[in-house]
Parts: sequence; structure tokens; C-alpha cells
Amino acid sequence: MKKIIACLLAGLMLVVTFSACGAPAASTSASSADSSGKFSVVCTNFPEYDFVRQIAGGKADITMLLKPGAESHSYEPTPQDIITIQNSNLFVYVGGDSDAWVADVLSSMDQSKMTVFKLMDCVDLVEEELVEGMQPEAEESSTQSETEEAPEMDEHVWTAPANAMKIVQKLSDTLCTLDSANQDTYKANTKTYLAQLQKLDDDFRQVIDNSKRKEIIVGDRFPFRYFCEEFGLTYYAAFPGCSTDTEADASTVAFLIDKVKEDQIPVVFHIELSNEQMCDSICEATGAKSELLNAVHNVSDSDFKAGVTYVSLMEHNVEVLKEALN
Repeated sequence: MKKIIACLLAGLMLVVTFSACGAPAASTSASSADSSGKFSVVCTNFPEYDFVRQIAGGKADITMLLKPGAESHSYEPTPQDIITIQNSNLFVYVGGDSDAWVADVLSSMDQSKMTVFKLMDCVDLVEEELVEGMQPEAEESSTQSETEEAPEMDEHVWTAPANAMKIVQKLSDTLCTLDSANQDTYKANTKTYLAQLQKLDDDFRQVIDNSKRKEIIVGDRFPFRYFCEEFGLTYYAAFPGCSTDTEADASTVAFLIDKVKEDQIPVVFHIELSNEQMCDSICEATGAKSELLNAVHNVSDSDFKAGVTYVSLMEHNVEVLKEALN
């Protein structure tokens, strides 16, 4: 990967130089920096993009590399994306498996005029875990090597509003330092936005603290570890984290079906941009209702154009949890 990135950068040096001299690169992203002179921020996925958007309030040019509707865990940067990162003032990424490519890209480019911000550095991390009935990823079920691998930390840090508040505050502090001319706007917007996130956290606590049960079942991949840890929810799911697997074996599906029946679970969740097949199978076998629980990795093109936000997507989660937990 490093060699590929190095070759790409070598071939793109003239283009980068040309862009820096005033010719803007063509955009392949959801929103891109232009030649307006605004502070430029490049984000890898939707949560980061929306956090920065709420803080900046139009004072910065913000690029989201991941196209709306695309699978976040299989994204790979294009040559144009690499140029966009190189020309940015601030580059924001998660830091987990979904953007493992970042290390190679950054190691091969000049970072003297850019600041790098990593979401996983903002919060206390937890490991991905296998709970009862969950199907391990294919490589985990094979014979382990003699050397122990480091534990895999869950990258979905934004799914708990409490974490989102920590990330937003640190993003705001970074923007205020790097773009001090607009720090008053950033601070005012951050204060307003943190209040919205606090209300979101309060709404979740109100629902969960007053619910009949504290258990959810996700017939899909499971990016909600931080959310469940924060609010004290027990969970069962098909796969840990955002596994590359998408089809569970018969024993996993059977376990989840039995669990729904045994615990009288009224709602089974799937995540956004999923094929929903596994969730539908469990619901057909149990009579439970299928519902979307947003992990907010990404949004559809239509939702992006409609202006959905992290808060609006999580407000949907508040409503579906009322039904699932009662």
C-alpha cells in the first residue's frame, strides 16, 4: 500500500503544485474547498463532516471524502482525494480499520502546512467484543498465529452523544487555534451545538431509564458498543463492530431468533445502508418489527441533499428505542 501511495503522490506532485498556485482541483466529494480563501477542512466520513459543519457555520470549506450512499469501510482514496487532503488546512479522520489507508497517505506527503485530527484520540476507547451467539469474523475463526495480536479497539466513537460532545469540543478548540480570525463564530456555534447534543443525551437517558427492558437485538453488524456502554444496554448482534462479513451462518441466525422469542423482543434493528436481509429473516420467524438504528457512518444521497444531520439521525434513534425497549 505504501508503495502504491508513494507512486501516486510522485505522479501527482505537479498537479498538487499547480493547485497550490491557484488552480482549484475538481471536486469528487460531497462538498469541497474552493479558491474562496476560507479555511479548508477535509473529513473522511459523515459524523466528522457534520460536526465541523455545525461548528464552522459557513466560515470554512468542508470536504467529505466518502460519497453519500457509499460503504464507509471499503472506501479507498482516489488520486484527487489525495490532492484534496494535501491542500487542506485540517484533515479529520477516525483512526480505525475503516481508514487504515490514512497512515500510508500521511507518511508519504508533506504535513508542514496541515493539521491532522484523529477522532479516536478524543475519547476513552473500548475493545470490540464477541457476545453470546455472535459470529466472529472469518480471520478470527482460523488458527491463531503464535504471536498475540493487539486488541482491536472499536472505532465507532461517535455513536454515544457523550463522546460526540468531547469530539466537538476538541474540534472547536482546534479550529479556534488554527483559524483565530473566526474563533468567536466557532465558539458561539459550539456552545449552541453542545446544548443540542446534551439534550440528545438527556432524551436517550429519559427513554432508557424509564423503559421496561434494557436489551436490544441487532440483526446486522454492530457499531453501537460505545452507545450501549454509555446507557447500560445489553445487546445481541450478528457480527462484532463492522465486520467485513455480511451473511451470518445458520447457528447465529437461529440464536438471534431464539433470543427474540425468549426475551419477547418487539423490534429487531438493522443499520443504515444495509441490505436488511438478516434482520428481515429474524423478523419473519418471530413476528418482531424491523427498524433502522442509525450508526451514522454515512447517509444516502437523498438524505444528504435534504440536509440531515447527526442530531436528526440520532433523534430517530430515540423514537425507535421507545418502541424497542417497551
